[in-house]
Amino acid sequence: MAKGFNSRGMPGMGGGINMNMIKKAQKMQEDMQRMQEELENATYTATAGGGVVTAVASGKKELTGLTIDPEAVDPEDVEMLQDLIIAAVNEALRSADAAATESMQKITGGLNLPF
Repeated sequence: MAKGFNSRGMPGMGGGINMNMIKKAQKMQEDMQRMQEELENATYTATAGGGVVTAVASGKKELTGLTIDPEAVDPEDVEMLQDLIIAAVNEALRSADAAATESMQKITGGLNLPF
């Protein structure tokens, strides 16, 4: 074998397994699993229409609660109520996504890993 190449022909990479890297990867995996469980158990609340509609979503991105102030219920304007519900639910789900992204970046140190 040529000098400076490992068994796969990659220069400077060495042929052995780096135990420190394995331990770091295992720790990262454990941290990610723990963080995933925490995120799934968290709740995210958002409001729309000045607070007349409140939506609560779980970290599993499921709607778990919806509160509608009776003042928001106008039989003549059902479309407005529908829009407020959609806005509140979407904002709660965006909050769950943002929390997951932020937590993952803390664990991976900002690496763009494909998961």
